[in-house]
Amino acid sequence: MLSCQIMENNLSSSGITCIKLCLLTLIIASCTTVPRGRVIEQGEASWYGPGFHGRQTANGERYDQNALTAAHKTLPFNTIVRVLNLNNGKSVVVRINDRGPYAEGRVIDLSREAASRIDMLDSGVAPVRIILVRSEEPIRTRGPGSIQKEEFTIQLGSYNRRADAESFSRQIRGSRVVTARVDGRTVYRVYYGRYPDARSAQRDLSRLQRRGYDCFVRQVQN
Repeated sequence: MLSCQIMENNLSSSGITCIKLCLLTLIIASCTTVPRGRVIEQGEASWYGPGFHGRQTANGERYDQNALTAAHKTLPFNTIVRVLNLNNGKSVVVRINDRGPYAEGRVIDLSREAASRIDMLDSGVAPVRIILVRSEEPIRTRGPGSIQKEEFTIQLGSYNRRADAESFSRQIRGSRVVTARVDGRTVYRVYYGRYPDARSAQRDLSRLQRRGYDCFVRQVQN
């Protein structure tokens, strides 16, 4: 266990540095990486189907209600998870390619086919446990059963060439270029800011739009 000895009413620069190191250590310790096969979340699942079939998902694909896919608020796209229906013990493996659900208490939104595999079409919702199978990126949590919160940003543009994206980004102080994969091809998006929710981004969005930029708020990784 780390300890910092600091003289009362006489904080030296070394003492302040020690405090910072202690806080940093506590923050790092509170974030754990979920290994494969471990439960990453538990809650209520829902499903979506005909009304969304053929529409574009958050990662740029077309939604196919007959595919084994799902929407999740924060898991990286292409993460593979097993969803266990706690009512009947049936499970299905799905790939994350969309964002949602945003109803209170719900943790994952399954495709129609995935919901059918675990017999929850009629009920519409079911208590589930989400188990990590595979992910291209580390899945981190802040405490037991708490996946990192979603984050929002403002998208200013999307380009096929990095040079074009970087040239545009240099016009807007504080913006950044992020690489993304859409339908098997690489695109370069220009983002501005980081926000805990979509509403928090509205002030900067309005300011950028008044300056003539055609931009919108989106969740990070979508």
